[in-house]
Amino acid sequence: MTEVSSLTGRLLVATPALADPNFDRAVVLLLDHDEQGSLGVVLNRPTPVDVRDILLPWAPLAGDPGVVFQGGPVALDSALGVAVIPGEEGPLGWRRVHGAIGLVDLEAPPELLATALGALRIFAGYSGWGPGQLEDELGDGAWYVVDSEPGDVSYPDPERLWRAVLRRQRSELAMVATYLDDPSLN
Repeated sequence: MTEVSSLTGRLLVATPALADPNFDRAVVLLLDHDEQGSLGVVLNRPTPVDVRDILLPWAPLAGDPGVVFQGGPVALDSALGVAVIPGEEGPLGWRRVHGAIGLVDLEAPPELLATALGALRIFAGYSGWGPGQLEDELGDGAWYVVDSEPGDVSYPDPERLWRAVLRRQRSELAMVATYLDDPSLN
């Protein structure tokens, strides 16, 4: 078996050719990637559900918009908290994933993290890939892999995140940001 180079903490940006409607123009933050598979959350799928409607204690800490995001098509009845915490040390109830980005233990009292949080998003469900599945999709050209920035987690206009991430690339990927939603209109 080929050794898997970890992509944890990086972004998967859906290519225009990706046919799966669950990931149309999706930006996925990989929270875990190894030989056992991959797990991430879609950063740009806000739902109409307010955080206060499902996790009231966390609502005051959730960034704008204060809604739950659909993290992916898997386990939509579960919630994940992703937060940015600047600095070297994170508080109890937070596990660093990459850089300043980490996972929040939503079972912990929010007061443990309140003073440390720079940004928090709540995700219903996640995106998951079995062993080798993501590597196959990458080989098929379904995803661009780019570096994440802490601000991606709490991007103020999630519907524009796909274009924003592509636009900041220093390669031909920046041109993909201009790709029309419906190329037949060209």
